[in-house]
Amino acid sequence: MPVSSAVPLLRVRGLGVSYEGEPPAATAPPGPAGSAESPSGSVGPVSFEVARGEVVLLLGPSGSGKSTLTLTLNGLIPHAVPAAITGVVEVDGLDTRATTVAELSTRVGMVFQDPDAQLVTGTVFDEVAFGPENLRMPVAEVLERTERALRRVGLWERRAENPDRLSGGGRQRLAIACALAMGSPLLVLDEPTANLDPAGIEEVYEALADIVRAGDRAILLVEHNLDAAVGFVDRVVVLDQHGRLAADGTVDDVLRGRAQELHDMGVWLPVSSIAALRLRRAGFALDPLPLTPPELRDALDAEPGPSTTSVTGPTAADDPATSSATRPGTTGASGSARRIAAGVEASRDPLISVRGLTLRRGRTEVLHGIDLDVPRGAFVAVVGANGAGKTTLIQAMAGVITPPKRTVRVDGVDVARTDSRTLSSRIGFVFQNPEHQFIAHSVYDEIAHGLRRQHLPEEEVRSRVDALLQRFELAGKADSHPFLLSGGQKRRLSVGTALVAGAPVLVLDEPTFGQDRARADELLALLSELNAEGVTIVVVTHDMQLVTDYADRTVVMADGGVLADGPTSTVFADDGLIARAGLRPPPLRRALHGVRRHPELSRIARLADLPGGTAPAPQAASEPPTAGARS
Repeated sequence: MPVSSAVPLLRVRGLGVSYEGEPPAATAPPGPAGSAESPSGSVGPVSFEVARGEVVLLLGPSGSGKSTLTLTLNGLIPHAVPAAITGVVEVDGLDTRATTVAELSTRVGMVFQDPDAQLVTGTVFDEVAFGPENLRMPVAEVLERTERALRRVGLWERRAENPDRLSGGGRQRLAIACALAMGSPLLVLDEPTANLDPAGIEEVYEALADIVRAGDRAILLVEHNLDAAVGFVDRVVVLDQHGRLAADGTVDDVLRGRAQELHDMGVWLPVSSIAALRLRRAGFALDPLPLTPPELRDALDAEPGPSTTSVTGPTAADDPATSSATRPGTTGASGSARRIAAGVEASRDPLISVRGLTLRRGRTEVLHGIDLDVPRGAFVAVVGANGAGKTTLIQAMAGVITPPKRTVRVDGVDVARTDSRTLSSRIGFVFQNPEHQFIAHSVYDEIAHGLRRQHLPEEEVRSRVDALLQRFELAGKADSHPFLLSGGQKRRLSVGTALVAGAPVLVLDEPTFGQDRARADELLALLSELNAEGVTIVVVTHDMQLVTDYADRTVVMADGGVLADGPTSTVFADDGLIARAGLRPPPLRRALHGVRRHPELSRIARLADLPGGTAPAPQAASEPPTAGARS
């Protein structure tokens, strides 16, 4: 990408941000050794520049202040969010502290982590036109900008719809279109692909690449999905767990040269890089460190490897159902899934049973006659393209959306005929955004609420809440407001709230959304532990590597129906099925499938099955308390 040598578009010099009640950035002490949480939410000191035509990736563990930093760029901090600032932030020559948010909006286009935080109008078209209209642009220019932005993100054909009718990924693309229509020279994107399916991610990055190719705009990108982003960025800036600048350099210098350091810090890396770090410990040289599946595959084919390896790869014994005969069926509106393996029918007493489930949103039928069983004790992933009906399905399972009578049964009860108190003792639901389910003013009361609704003695409530607080590492936050927790703490609280009633099923929508790698690993380890204890886990996710690593069964959805349902290893072995669903194979499978020099590696799809032993536990990434916007 062309990078201009002119005066930087963005200049950050000695930036420090401190919230009320926190020590100044420059003097904030580090958290205690090994602690998972930090006593400080400060950022800085941080200094870096971004030139026109440049794409800069901003990385850091949860609580490092990435979102705080981005909010200083358009003046929301300090003009709308009170905070003490030191140092200087200049965008296109304007000091953000001395410039109004309205004026800065013509220089900085923002896409927040949660798209719902910035959508305000009644139609998709009006949403994109809203910004240019408020800049009093000529009508013809407003219309031209709106159409061009919507076409770039694939939403032009849905321009008359209400944004609420879009899927989470659709709303994310709409927020990106709003930023594009403003024509601002600096685009700041806070996890713009977090809710997108693989095809949507590719479309967004193609659109963004077109924008920066001309050389007159720049992008600052906060992103966890580095498998998609690594080929798009020019430079990488890293904040450590205390909000201080830890690295600033090229992709090669930072992601290749300091990968182990970033891994220990709890920062996301491309899956191929994580795999390469493990293989290095097994004796493979792999230098330089691969960042993409093709790089890892080529490096392995050029690498003699260690003199001996103990790699055998997964076998049929690891998943007895994978060798079972398949049973073809129909898909789509008929609702009968193609059962990939006979193991699906083996559970005569499924914990969740869905029969003939059809749901409409307004006049649109979003689920079509779905039949599905979830075995007791399973770890099930529900995957599919944006708009496939994944979230609607799990919400119907959990009673968040009331299904028609006799279509969904959970642990022996008809969800449509069961009161919320009884249903919460059968199934717990965790929203994609934890804040959407918080109702109390303290962490303790948030957990206790469900128990008190059951009219349990206060002594028993206290005992069970205290035990859960200890297990979820929230005992020190019992009196804190849930909205003041860090992102990782909020997620743990939402899971604990869903589990406290003792439900045998836990359903989670995008459980790793907005979390760094260390916090995501921590949560998934907790879910695996709960699953081992007998809790049935159902997750909706776009992270295909997560599915491969943790789920024993996978349900693939497309166009409101179940396209396939079977053992995860069998589902992802069917490339045609994955393509029809609008998905992509997991990064590790893309990297290792077809490796010629080490055929024993070509059978591996899970990171845990790689040689090299268990990856070293990352150093605890401190997570300061945050006020909604901080990450």
